[in-house]
Amino acid sequence: MIKLNRPNCPNQTELDTMKNGVSAEWSSISQPLKTSLKNALKEACCGKCMYCESMVSHTYFGDVEHIKPKDKFPNLKFDWDNLGFVCAKCNNAKSNKYDGDTPHINPYTEEPNDEIIFAGPMIFSKNGSERGKITILDIDLARVELFEKRKTRLEQIDKAIGQCNGYENSRLKADAIEELKKEASEDKEYSLCIKYLLKSHKIIE
Repeated sequence: MIKLNRPNCPNQTELDTMKNGVSAEWSSISQPLKTSLKNALKEACCGKCMYCESMVSHTYFGDVEHIKPKDKFPNLKFDWDNLGFVCAKCNNAKSNKYDGDTPHINPYTEEPNDEIIFAGPMIFSKNGSERGKITILDIDLARVELFEKRKTRLEQIDKAIGQCNGYENSRLKADAIEELKKEASEDKEYSLCIKYLLKSHKIIE
């Protein structure tokens, strides 16, 4: 999970119309509006799930998720600031879980790295953060499939680091380091996890 920038709502007028509708349900939202909302959110997070950083479009269409569950917060059902793009696994795991006293990390409004930390492919709450722990548990961010995918990515990057360290030519080494730095960019899968690996090798600060 990384910090995200929320894009402008692609059709605020129509969304407001739904918000003001009497007993309007999310299922009654028009397909063009639903598609435009999803595409804007998807583009903002580079096609990755806002929670686990998996590339959603490789295996699934992706969902527009209500950060605060719509059944518990019906007034936020059509609130643009309460919507995000997620994979099916995270969406199903989270379901309608939400603790108002210890809310899940919201990557659109805060820095997830303040609450969670990685040790290899393993994810932990940072400095005993209860919000980090609840987010990890409720959204199942330590699930086996996700652990294995992060592990595979880290092994690939670790191999590339070994090759980089083996270069004697300074230009080749510098070019390889720059390519490694790109693996922690926001458009890459599991970028926060990879960032911790690159920091441990002093490739990035």
